[in-house]
Amino acid sequence: MNRQGGLIKLIIVIIIAIIVLSYFSFDLRSIVEAPQTQDNLGYVWELLTILWVDYLSQPILYFWNNIFIDLLWETFISNFERIKAGESTDFELNTPSVEFN
Repeated sequence: MNRQGGLIKLIIVIIIAIIVLSYFSFDLRSIVEAPQTQDNLGYVWELLTILWVDYLSQPILYFWNNIFIDLLWETFISNFERIKAGESTDFELNTPSVEFN
């Protein structure tokens, strides 16, 4: 998947949406700066903060620190250092061999 192409497409879609809204005389600045909009954005931000602190932070940080960093990232770095040194990787060392008769 080409992430950079996806980002460029997203930027283009946002620019087109702004142009279309401008064509129909929508003033984005007045909409964003309106007290009602600011109040709504503040409320959503509060909900997201509560969701992160109370429910999501512990499992996500556990996964990040204990599974991704400890198991995957350190193994990834170790194997690349072995490849750089011309040594066998963990995969090559631990792969079962098949003998033919």
